[in-house]
Amino acid sequence: MTLLLSLLFVFAYLAIALEHPLKVNKSASALMGAGLLWTVYALAQGDAALVNTQLGESLMGTAQIVFFLIAAMAIVEVIDAHDGFEVLTALIKTTRLSTLMWMVGFATFFLSAILDNLTTTIVMVSLMKRLLAEREDRLSFAGVIVIAANAGGAWTPIGDVTTTMLWIGGQVTTLAIIQGVFLASMVNLLVPLALTGWLLGDRSVVAPQRSTEKTTLPTTPLERTVVLVLGLGVLVLVPVFKSVTHLPPFLGILLGLGLLWAVADLMHHRKDDAQKQHLTLVSALARIDMGSIVFFIGILLAVAVLEHSHILGALAHWLDVTVGRLDLIVMVIGLASAVVDNVPLVAASMGMYDLAKYPVDHFLWEFMAYCAGTGGSILIIGSAAGVAAMGLERIDFLWYLRKVSALALAGYFAGAMVYLAQYHWLH
Repeated sequence: MTLLLSLLFVFAYLAIALEHPLKVNKSASALMGAGLLWTVYALAQGDAALVNTQLGESLMGTAQIVFFLIAAMAIVEVIDAHDGFEVLTALIKTTRLSTLMWMVGFATFFLSAILDNLTTTIVMVSLMKRLLAEREDRLSFAGVIVIAANAGGAWTPIGDVTTTMLWIGGQVTTLAIIQGVFLASMVNLLVPLALTGWLLGDRSVVAPQRSTEKTTLPTTPLERTVVLVLGLGVLVLVPVFKSVTHLPPFLGILLGLGLLWAVADLMHHRKDDAQKQHLTLVSALARIDMGSIVFFIGILLAVAVLEHSHILGALAHWLDVTVGRLDLIVMVIGLASAVVDNVPLVAASMGMYDLAKYPVDHFLWEFMAYCAGTGGSILIIGSAAGVAAMGLERIDFLWYLRKVSALALAGYFAGAMVYLAQYHWLH
């Protein structure tokens, strides 16, 4: 069963990677892969009750992420419909692409630490559509945004789901993870930024023309500001909601989406239906790229089979026996997170290594947070941020592999070397 499941996942992965040559949408490949993996697993397991319980657990985790993604995308679409991003774009005066790249990279890095890498990627990629007319430029910026979002999310407990898992599990504490991983994460960003800025040279920013659709449905400066502040405020306060209530983040963002919906309806209640149709939440939900949502569902459910069948756990154990050195094992796990989701990899690692042997804030846990959080940037489907950018800008897997993966890999190893040097110097 293990061999068959592994082969099915590899074939599904290849079909996703070769979407354009095969002329088969990646969402179809992900859904077929998930369906076949669960079917084979159920038939081989022979325990229907157990498989259904595991499927329910996986579906619950997947649904939470999907609901969060849908709500975040809807909020961004509402802000965009109200021209809310004009408030931010008006503050950006640079005409050089390289300067803009540095500004976007740092903004994404620190915003991701406050929000999370998924939400930050959605906001920043959407903002780039307002600033850049050339698709090739937007793709380059999207690649850097993915790297910056994952690097920024790795050094705070609320910035990345894997760091959050280690924080909730008691493996790391807030102050220690910030002090230990911040410098490595910053280097992980600076290396790709420096290389990309050098490649861009003195090229100028080509701004998009104003849409005629938006000019026929104007919004006032007050409406734009209210929607922007409230929308971003909802995203910022989701981690606070989680910390105070201990409820999952998707519930907080759904609450915020409802609040934004109510405020928008009250704000436009005097307008006729033709004027406000484009500004409503219903219209925003219709503009969400459901193809990327479906792809996300398929990927998460497919990886869940590898977790329940203990393939990932066996891989972690094999690394422990074969490699032996903790630093190399964690770096390999980080590289593996570019291929499969980092959540089950970290979950398997947390189950393998006992807190009694590796106590709170041990080298293993801090380095795991860095490697698992940033390693997903190496491939476009290696992180939630990458999958979100892939859907928003329809980024081709092979294009990302050619143009961005080497940059992300250079940043990954540079940051890892900095963390190891810093740890050995301080200890």
